[in-house]
Amino acid sequence: MATSANLPDLRTEYPPHPPGRNPAEPSTLLGLLPGIALLFVVGYAGKFVEHFLNTWTKAHHITFPNIEYVLWAILFGIVIANTVGVPRIFRAGVATYDFWLKVGIILLGARFILGDVLKLGGISLLLVFIAFAFSLTFMTWLGRTFNLGPKLTTLLAVGSSVCGVSAIIATQGAIDADEEDSSTAIAAILALGALSLFTFPLIGHALHMSDHAYGIWAGLAVDNTAEATAAGALYSDAAGKFAVLAKTCRNALIGFVVLGYAIHWVRKGLASRAATKQLDNKAAFLWQKFPKFVLGFLVISLLATLGASSNPTIAALGFTKPQLLALGNLSRWAFLLTFAGVGLRTNLKDLFKQGARPFIVGAVGEVAIATITLLLVLGADHIYHL
Repeated sequence: MATSANLPDLRTEYPPHPPGRNPAEPSTLLGLLPGIALLFVVGYAGKFVEHFLNTWTKAHHITFPNIEYVLWAILFGIVIANTVGVPRIFRAGVATYDFWLKVGIILLGARFILGDVLKLGGISLLLVFIAFAFSLTFMTWLGRTFNLGPKLTTLLAVGSSVCGVSAIIATQGAIDADEEDSSTAIAAILALGALSLFTFPLIGHALHMSDHAYGIWAGLAVDNTAEATAAGALYSDAAGKFAVLAKTCRNALIGFVVLGYAIHWVRKGLASRAATKQLDNKAAFLWQKFPKFVLGFLVISLLATLGASSNPTIAALGFTKPQLLALGNLSRWAFLLTFAGVGLRTNLKDLFKQGARPFIVGAVGEVAIATITLLLVLGADHIYHL
């Protein structure tokens, strides 16, 4: 039986005081159920529309592009959030979308044997680090050029280089940034992430990118894990898996990045006593900030690898094929809730109340990051055939 001990902590899974949310809303199982039910209804509506349109157009011999349920679920969520709005009773449950994202990624490990993970390849891993370094450096320079506050610049740089909203929230406490700066950075990242869902697949198809190359690009250039996963899945199932792999590698850097910035601000004497105290044990600090779902993904992938062994003794230690199929299906259901939550969390009015400069910095930075990473991926694909 589920208890409050294994429910997602909404203080960390959800941006601090996002538009429309009361921090006093319940996080008990009963309080979460209405919102989770809404996620399911919106997500399943997307799946129903995809199936209906495909069946109807084929029956009437109409040429119509296959629009994945991912996009339908996000669109339905955006329409609801920006017309009737999300009533208070649903908000706590909708906030769990990031929790379902992590569950989906962990279960996605069932669809990868470790050999598949290694297929990401040394070249792709090198691209991850190049893109990370470029994003962090360029966004920092851009923020200073536009005279943004140093902590807002830091939050935008971390959000664009590592893992979007999660990185911003983790860094906010470590550098003692104001909630206004955090909310502004989150709003910019969310707005630009939403745009990537519509632009990335179009660019990928226009350039006839392979599933591997496109997935790596989406994983490198899209900030939030949810949007990166969705952008990959909109292209193809295979591209979605490579996007998750590349994005997971970026996510794994979060602890080191937050630690580095925390030390920097402490040395400048601009961090609070609480933030400074956190650094007393750097190993504990790293473990606290490290995304644990990455380890879950690897454990599930290891068990899938053992189950695929030709040695019966070793295979008995891992998952059977029916079990892998079941876990893969559960992963898709978790992502269904995630993509619905992405739409329901997109409040277009509130996104543009934060002023123009952070959005200009974010937009210019994201376009530059997307362009540079695209050129890097296309070049690597041409030379090394990703």
